[in-house]
Amino acid sequence: MEKQKINLRFGVISGMILLAALSRLIPHPANFAPVGGMALLGAAYYSKRYWAFVVPIVSMWISDLILNNVVYGQYFDHFVWFYSGSLFTYGAFALIALFGILTLKKVRIPNLIVLALCASAIFFLVSNFGVWFSGTMYPKDFGGLMACYTAGIPFFKNTILGDLVYTGVLF
Repeated sequence: MEKQKINLRFGVISGMILLAALSRLIPHPANFAPVGGMALLGAAYYSKRYWAFVVPIVSMWISDLILNNVVYGQYFDHFVWFYSGSLFTYGAFALIALFGILTLKKVRIPNLIVLALCASAIFFLVSNFGVWFSGTMYPKDFGGLMACYTAGIPFFKNTILGDLVYTGVLF
C-alpha cells in the first residue's frame, strides 16, 4: 500500500509539472512561463531529490521539441533537438531546483513568494548570460554582458509574473 502512495504521489507531481510545461503551447506573453513554479514544485515534493532535476528539465525539453519543430518549425530547415542556449535554460532549472531543495523547509505562502522571486532572478541571470556567452549579438566583454542584461530587463516583469502565477497555481 505504501508503494502505491509513493507511485501516485510521483505521478501526480510529474503530471502537474508536464502540464505546466505544455501550457507553454498556449498563447501567452513573452517570458510568462512556468519555469520557476515547475522547479520549485519538484524541489518541494519529490521524495527522491534527483527527480526534482530530471522531471522539470525533461518536461521543458518535451515542450521545447514541440515548440521548435511544430509551432516554429517553419523557421528551421532541420529537426531541432536543442536550441542555442538550451543548456543555460536547463542549467537555470537545475539551479532553481537546487536552491528550492536547500531553502524550502516549509511550504508556506511567504516562502513561496520569496522563492518564486529568487527563481525569476536566477533564470534572468543565467539565461541572459547564456545569450551573451553563446550568441553573437553582444561583444564578449563586460560592456556586452551588461548590454545583454539591459536588453533583457523588459522581459523580466513577465518572468516574475509567470513565476508567481505558476507557483501559486501549482502549489
